[in-house]
Amino acid sequence: MGIDQRVRDATLAERLVAHGFSRREFLAYCGGLAVMLGFSSTAAPKIAEALEARGKTGRLLPVIWMEGGSCSGCTEALAQAGSPDIGELVLESISLNYSETLSAAAGRSLEQVRRETIEAGGYLLIYEGAVPTAFDGNVLAVGGVKGIDSLMAAAERADAVVALGSCACDGGWMAARPNDAHAMGVQRYLLEQGIETPVVNIPCCPANPEWLIAVIVEYALTGRLPRLDTKSRPAALFGQTVHDNCPRRGHFENGEFVYRFGSAEEEKGYCLYPLGCRGPQTFSTCPVTRWNRSVSWCVEAGAPCIGCGVINPMDPKRNWVDESAPFRKRHRDLTLGDFQFQPPAAALACTGLICAALSVHAVGMKLAGRVDGGADFEAERRWDVKHGTEAAHEAGERAARLYDELDARGLEPKNIDRMKKKRAERRAAREAAQAHVEESSKKEGDE
Repeated sequence: MGIDQRVRDATLAERLVAHGFSRREFLAYCGGLAVMLGFSSTAAPKIAEALEARGKTGRLLPVIWMEGGSCSGCTEALAQAGSPDIGELVLESISLNYSETLSAAAGRSLEQVRRETIEAGGYLLIYEGAVPTAFDGNVLAVGGVKGIDSLMAAAERADAVVALGSCACDGGWMAARPNDAHAMGVQRYLLEQGIETPVVNIPCCPANPEWLIAVIVEYALTGRLPRLDTKSRPAALFGQTVHDNCPRRGHFENGEFVYRFGSAEEEKGYCLYPLGCRGPQTFSTCPVTRWNRSVSWCVEAGAPCIGCGVINPMDPKRNWVDESAPFRKRHRDLTLGDFQFQPPAAALACTGLICAALSVHAVGMKLAGRVDGGADFEAERRWDVKHGTEAAHEAGERAARLYDELDARGLEPKNIDRMKKKRAERRAAREAAQAHVEESSKKEGDE
């Protein structure tokens, strides 16, 4: 038996030993996976046993990894140069049948492998990048076939689709204005085409490979996808904001902020909120999982969170790039659900869920004068200039009461736009009637 054959036949345990990992380290890794999947860390031995059993039986999970409009950043995050870690060895338990970036084969032979995998069925489709639809889908073609046609063919017969990275979730950079490619996320495109294959959205730019591993492991072991939230993200991975777990949060609580890069406050590790940090509105476990084999992450490296984990799968016009830009400025408006509010009036209810904790801090610190200074605000809206901060605060409070009223009446937030439209129509009618009365009175006075 040749060396190559022995390497292919080696069990997961043997490969771990060959790369210098102990059983204890493997169990610790499985414990981390268990927590990310929403299980107790005591489930680590069962996960380890199941992974090893799958490796021994040779029942590898077929995977097709396709790319749309992308920079291959998510692939790079997974591949990473250097010695393989435990996560990469676990991923060797899948059969990566097709990858435009990682596969050794290329051209017609690689496309043939993809077609054969699709015909066999029972595979997981990982899609990286946005779906460009302009010019009848001719913006992107692989092997003489439109990218949208290849996506539909692969998605129709897949057990599930993983939209990897923010571009795949809602268009990301590709969908940023002016979006000449008419790019959108995978989930919306498949729904428009009537394809009902379940989609798991794993956002961020790039997506963390640990999150992908967690989803693949749960699916490979249980045959089920993880529990998803309303935006089809794994709930266990995207249930908390970056702010919730940020190591700088203590400084936020104490009103200790960085107002200028290179300052003494930055050297002390103070909170970066005044420099545009989007951590309070970005749901992700970045501070816990971290990047580059858990070495660091954006805020720990000294950069504010730019909100790359914010996604709106059904609305590519509200992708994170357009929503968060400019990245190094503190937002005057904070978007919650379908409303925009100013930070001093952030004690609001959003889609029936009360977002009060952060609001109390923000309002309290504003009143105490502890968040003055910082990067320039974006240009004030004419309404703000005319009515002032107190009026904006009152408007925010009225919006909060409106949400409470809707919730008490059992109405969905989507009815708000209709109510606002009717209210505007009534206001316009009153103003027209008042103008008519004033004009009539003026005429009578002239006569």
